[in-house]
Amino acid sequence: MNITSIHHQLIVSCQALENEPLHSSFIMGRMAVAAKEGGAKGIRANSVADIQEIEKQVDLPIIGIIKRDYQDSEIYITATKREVDELVTGTHAAIIATDATKRIRPHHEDLKDLVEQIHAAGRLAMADISNFEEGVNASKIGFDLISTTMSGYTPYTLKRDTPDFKLLAQLSQAVTTPIILEGHTYEPAHVTRAFEMGAYSAVVGGAITRPQQITQRYTQEINKFNQIGN
Repeated sequence: MNITSIHHQLIVSCQALENEPLHSSFIMGRMAVAAKEGGAKGIRANSVADIQEIEKQVDLPIIGIIKRDYQDSEIYITATKREVDELVTGTHAAIIATDATKRIRPHHEDLKDLVEQIHAAGRLAMADISNFEEGVNASKIGFDLISTTMSGYTPYTLKRDTPDFKLLAQLSQAVTTPIILEGHTYEPAHVTRAFEMGAYSAVVGGAITRPQQITQRYTQEINKFNQIGN
């Protein structure tokens, strides 16, 4: 894949977990169509079934992941060689993303082994990281792309409700690996600001594809209004 097709472009994350209202490969396929019609240049998707459906519906590059829980690790995004193998054999996802945080992996697998496995299959590897140290390490061990996905989601990073622009800026200056903004990106201005700060592209998910979250942002403001006695 020539990643220039996603340079300074929007990637839409089309995901719905089993406990969410839109959980359905068919719905994710239609969501991807809607994203493409809106101008998205890439899709991020979870599970072989969803990716296969999306591949039938759009010709955009896909960032593939598999979310799976393991008892011996907090890591759940493409955590082991098993998930990489499933994505490689079951999909044409051009990019495979994996949690690249410093936490212990299931079965004590080595992150570098996953990168090598992804590259051996002719795919690009994307690192979902949470802090500067992890981003630098991801660049050193050969990841093709680095995403701020996990910032605020590890025990050692602060919870946040806005994108981690500081991390983005630090990594953009420290490594040559393209940096992707992902996480807590709720406004179009967040994306253009990220590009100004050095982001290669941006992934937006819930702000576009999770209606329950979009609705909640409205109702929270309405509740605040009602609580002050209006």
